[in-house]
Amino acid sequence: MSRSSALEAAGPAALRAAMREMWEAVAPAWGVHADYIDARAAGLTAALLEASALCPGQRVLELACGAGGAGIAAAALVAPGGEVVLSDVSEQMVAIAAARASARGVTNVRAKRLDAEDIDEPDDSFDAVFCREGLMFAVAPARAVADIHRVLRPGGRAVVTVWGPPAGNPWMRLVFETLAAELGAPAAPPGMPGPFSLSDADGLAALFTSAGFAGVAVHEHPVGLRSPSVDDWFSRTVELAGPLAKKLAGLPAERREAVRDRLAERAQPYIAPDGVVLPGLSLLATGQKPA
Repeated sequence: MSRSSALEAAGPAALRAAMREMWEAVAPAWGVHADYIDARAAGLTAALLEASALCPGQRVLELACGAGGAGIAAAALVAPGGEVVLSDVSEQMVAIAAARASARGVTNVRAKRLDAEDIDEPDDSFDAVFCREGLMFAVAPARAVADIHRVLRPGGRAVVTVWGPPAGNPWMRLVFETLAAELGAPAAPPGMPGPFSLSDADGLAALFTSAGFAGVAVHEHPVGLRSPSVDDWFSRTVELAGPLAKKLAGLPAERREAVRDRLAERAQPYIAPDGVVLPGLSLLATGQKPA
């Protein structure tokens, strides 16, 4: 039995451990590209924070914080007297987020390793919880949304963004499909949640409604990608995407080059005079815990 088949058969605990290992492996690249990640997601982060309706003095939790850009931006909105907890399942991601906050002189943040599916915080302890592009990687997203509801105070708001349907995200879909074609198998390991696992707007809304949230709404938000070259787009996407990095690293050099060549062919409709311009689409979901 292959490792991926064994993981799938072992159940959710093994999948969660593998997911944590996967994000630990790519955390250094997230540190290197942290400013790029924040710049690309700047519009989405602004929409997320606006939907969170943050005020001075509030206590806020960011789940799956990665390099911490959204949470660091939120810290200014809850000052004075407020606090943002930057959290991720990866210890290295937490350390990167903490270091970036410290380097910017942001003092009203605290960094902590937390699993979004088992949030080690008391009931009714946050005014807002948000997660930028992380919930789709939860093994049991319904469990994660239920725990977000638990840790929110009555009247508190949850705001989550996930990647929309594959058709709206060729910047990622083409890389996944090209690698899968070269491998003759899916790029993501069997049983592991992928980037498009919550890309159905109705399904995403149902998760929040089922968890007890009121006023649930899901909106589309464009998050395009501009890159100076196919090589830059390919290498950066693979470095940051946990499911892809390990797969590609395991290929010999000639097969990695074959993946790149295939991708360049498929990218032709998106080639512009100044590089590559690809569409992207996120879903932004909001809900409120009844008072």
